[in-house]
Amino acid sequence: MPVQNALRYGTGGDLPDGSPSLSVVVPCFNEESSIKPLYGEVLRVLEGEADVRDFELIFVDDGSKDATLAAVKKYAALDSRVHYISFSRNFGKEAALLAGLAGSAGGYVVTLDADLQDPPALIPEMLAAVRGGGFDCAAARRVTRKGEPPVRSLFARCFYWMMAKFADIDVVDGARDFRLMSRVYVDVILSLEERNRFSKGIFPWIGFRTKWFEYENIERGSGKTKWSFWRLVIYALDGILAFSSKPLAIASVLGILLFLASLVLISWIVIEKLMGHTVNVYGWASTVCIILFTSGIQLFSVGILGQYLAKTYTEVKRRPHYIVREAS
Repeated sequence: MPVQNALRYGTGGDLPDGSPSLSVVVPCFNEESSIKPLYGEVLRVLEGEADVRDFELIFVDDGSKDATLAAVKKYAALDSRVHYISFSRNFGKEAALLAGLAGSAGGYVVTLDADLQDPPALIPEMLAAVRGGGFDCAAARRVTRKGEPPVRSLFARCFYWMMAKFADIDVVDGARDFRLMSRVYVDVILSLEERNRFSKGIFPWIGFRTKWFEYENIERGSGKTKWSFWRLVIYALDGILAFSSKPLAIASVLGILLFLASLVLISWIVIEKLMGHTVNVYGWASTVCIILFTSGIQLFSVGILGQYLAKTYTEVKRRPHYIVREAS
């Protein structure tokens, strides 16, 4: 019997004539002050590289409220290698990454943030690893969080701990969305049509050979982070729900444990009654605590089921990942 629902990719075909050798994809959300330094740094690094015969720089404006798009348009008018995709509203970084990958034409594609926390200086080494080192992808990870607020660093470590414990994929601690990928690698990512996307999980899920590059934390060149504490929490939950059914198993185990505990208590009450002992009732406090505890477990379990149902509902509607308002 043939294997169903399987993807099979070889080494890929030749790209059309005139295609750039490298595409640089940059998701942007309110990064007006970061466009100029990033553009200058990318040009400084890539224009001196003999291995990069030509390249394109794709900015994806994720519904920015500031002058990000205007800043990008200025460079697009001056440099034919600069392109942009602008969304009709903010659809999130995952949608911006997807749009950038879909719009890229290079034989190799690199994704990085606009705030220069992902150093473009690593691109030549990453390109060499993928082009001649037998790897399909080169990825970067931070080994320190120097300069970050302690509370933010703590929650970031908790995020990776949760992913390691609950998700059915190997998410490397400190992994960034800063990756250089072969065209085959990109095509596989684009073939996944799921609406609830979690790139940090998709990358390890598809497999292939990945070389990791480590670097010290670099503080933002300008602007402020868009990731609040609650956005990080929701992001972690989305990742766990997208790549694991363990929360459902946890809810089931908690239900079984409560059921067994109730059997023990009922047995104890029956035995006491048969032995003629009086079962004392100590008031409402303990009863209320038990009711609140069991009700909390029930609501927790129903909430988990609701989240999975909501994800399924989103997939069934099959709305587009993003809507493009304008593009170069």
